[in-house]
Amino acid sequence: MCTVEPIRNMEDLKKIEKILKKQSLRNLLLFLIGINCGLRISDILNLDVKDVKNKNYINIFEIKTGKYKRFPINTKLKPLLKKFTKDRNDDEPLFISIFNNRMERTQCYRIIKKACQDAGIDYIVGTHTLRKTFGYHHYQKFKDVAILQKIFNHFTPQVTLKYIGIDQDRIDESYINFVL
Repeated sequence: MCTVEPIRNMEDLKKIEKILKKQSLRNLLLFLIGINCGLRISDILNLDVKDVKNKNYINIFEIKTGKYKRFPINTKLKPLLKKFTKDRNDDEPLFISIFNNRMERTQCYRIIKKACQDAGIDYIVGTHTLRKTFGYHHYQKFKDVAILQKIFNHFTPQVTLKYIGIDQDRIDESYINFVL
């Protein structure tokens, strides 16, 4: 199993958004929830319309850990969620496939992989790239590994830094700046 990378470049994120926006609001929102909330794909796909419709916060129990998680819906997601859930039944899955059932992670993987390829990204990506992208940019903005560690439910700050690729960035930088 390969380790996926976060999308570090903001321009790449914008390219992917543009590509997904042309495809569908569903695909765009799937991506944006991932990079803005830091949820695992299993938790994103487990969301129902009632979990986000007319809400200020998302409240879930994480599938992997069973832990309760509550976080605000940001200003970028709020209007998109409003549009996406308008006239939809509260009890239906938020993300449905063309067969009108809950989307599966393999379908999400194909959507994300293709959008990243179309954007010219040549490193290893997958559904977990969304969560890692959230973590990478959250860390870059706030430089607070402790809060990110808590968001991700990691045991140590070192695990969090390795997880979001900061350790690799530091190693790469040390090689680049070391010349004898």
